[in-house]
Amino acid sequence: MRHRLYIHLIWTTRNRERLIDCDIARFLCRFLRAMARKERAHILEIGMVQTHLHILARLHPTIAISTFVKRLKGASSAIAGKEGLGANGRLYWSKGYSADSVGRMSLDSVR
Repeated sequence: MRHRLYIHLIWTTRNRERLIDCDIARFLCRFLRAMARKERAHILEIGMVQTHLHILARLHPTIAISTFVKRLKGASSAIAGKEGLGANGRLYWSKGYSADSVGRMSLDSVR
């Protein structure tokens, strides 16, 4: 069965602290893509600044968005902390996230 379910996700660091540096950004690009594959999803684009990130992803119809985000946020924070990544050696995400559905015709503008 073919599916085309696209979503634009955004979440922030706790208290909008500037926690995403170059080391964390490189880690997140690799880690989030690998984690998404385990969840039967594909990350098309990742954009980051020091206080938040954007992800454009294609999801499998069986994936609950809340579960997908919970796993990405929780695992990335835990592994970054264990590896002492970033200037502060920590990565904390705020509660919640923003999720918008994206039509196939809008993918280029969202990218």
